[in-house]
Amino acid sequence: MGNCQAVDAAALVIQHPSGKIDRMYWSVSASEVMKINPGHYVSLIIPLPPVPGEEDQKTVKFTKVKLLRPSDTLILGHAYRLITSQEVMKVLRAKKQAKLKNQQELQNPILEGETGKSNDEVVEENNQVMRQQQRNKQHKAGQSSILAAGGRSKSWRPSLHSITETTS
Repeated sequence: MGNCQAVDAAALVIQHPSGKIDRMYWSVSASEVMKINPGHYVSLIIPLPPVPGEEDQKTVKFTKVKLLRPSDTLILGHAYRLITSQEVMKVLRAKKQAKLKNQQELQNPILEGETGKSNDEVVEENNQVMRQQQRNKQHKAGQSSILAAGGRSKSWRPSLHSITETTS
């Protein structure tokens, strides 16, 4: 009777998009795997730790799939997945669109069509609102210090002690 877990730890697993699984018992470079499977990239599967309280502890959930460079070496004991070039390009396009959308929202929080004003006018209005809010904060801070001093306005007066001079 052998120890199955020891055999699995001494192998690397490559999962194909079709569901086929290859086991290799030696280290291999990602470029070699890509040569054998043209049109595919090799990715490392990074599993999430199990969530306490979940009924099905045998189901593995993945946080992300990390693409490997062709010069990277696949290591024994790890699981890898082949991903088609089309899938990679689809994800890269989606990330690029999301990044552009975020940048656009940060630069133009209110679109011109919604207000009937140009972007420059909207930006100037936003700046004025921010300055007014800052002034209000400063004014409130001044009022709170007056209230803390007894609820009435006091003017500051220097307290000078008389200095006596002696002549020798």
